[in-house]
Amino acid sequence: MVEPPSLRERKRRAVRTEITDTAMRLFAENGFEATTIDRIAAAAGISRRTFFHYFGSKEELVLGDTEALGESVRAALEARPVEESAWTAIREAFMTLRPPEDLPTVHLAIARMCHEVPSLRARHLEKHLRWQTLLAPDIQRRLGLPESPVPDPRARAFVAAALACLDAAVDAWAESGGTADPVRLFDEAVAVLRERTIAPDPPEGAERETTDAPGRSAR
Repeated sequence: MVEPPSLRERKRRAVRTEITDTAMRLFAENGFEATTIDRIAAAAGISRRTFFHYFGSKEELVLGDTEALGESVRAALEARPVEESAWTAIREAFMTLRPPEDLPTVHLAIARMCHEVPSLRARHLEKHLRWQTLLAPDIQRRLGLPESPVPDPRARAFVAAALACLDAAVDAWAESGGTADPVRLFDEAVAVLRERTIAPDPPEGAERETTDAPGRSAR
């Protein structure tokens, strides 16, 4: 049986939510770069020191604790059945990142900021590099690759491709105003990688074609 959060933890979550809601309103009104931490703290009725008790930076406020998120995805990936394919396992692990359905406006704003704000985009890319290292060992095993002291580049490439599909799905979801299904968008992006290849360069003057690769199954 899962223990309910303590009163202290509930209060902590409530304060984090209040700070986040205040910051998102200010970001919408003034832009991410123009909104300072001091302004967020003042609007939320807290001190600058209290802000840093809950968040390490403005970027963390928007993106969350990327280290903790990465660990949760890794734990979910490692908990998948050992016989499950790499694509299925990483897809299900990514489901832990799906935002609550009652907060679509906030997560739409976050997705758009991550796409538009350079500092957030850079932090997002740094997160991807760290997650490649975190997730590659399990993917390496699922791909049937031999163990190695450092992650096999093929496993890292697999994780990078999966994360790229996730980014493409989130961007398309944001562009749709939140009306599209992000899971379907992710599955469609993955299907392109799994089922289609680019044909070799045709003879000069011939049209380049994209062909299916039947019979080739991605693990």
